[in-house]
Amino acid sequence: MANIKFVKENKEAIAADGANLRLKAIANDVDIYTFMSKMMNCGGYGQCGTCIVEISEGLENVSPRTDVENRRLKKKPDNYRLACQTLVNGPISVITKPK
Repeated sequence: MANIKFVKENKEAIAADGANLRLKAIANDVDIYTFMSKMMNCGGYGQCGTCIVEISEGLENVSPRTDVENRRLKKKPDNYRLACQTLVNGPISVITKPK
C-alpha cells in the first residue's frame, strides 16, 4: 500500500501498489488539469500531455518514465510526470499543476 499526499490540496489518498496516479487523483477529487485541459484532455492515454504533476518526494516509488513521457517532458525536470502514465509503488508527495 502507498500513501499519496497531494500537497496543494492538503489531501492524502491510499493506493494499492501499481495504482495509476491520475485515477487516484480523480477518485479523491483532486483536480490535476488547468482550465482548458479540463474539457480538452485525452482521458488518460498520454497523448495530450495536460496532466503534468511534480513528484516532490518519493520519486523512487513511481514507475520509470514511459517513452510518451520522455517525448512530452523532455525539457522538464526528471520529477515532472504525466499522472496518467505514472504508477505508484510507495509513498509519494505530489504537486499538481506545477509551474
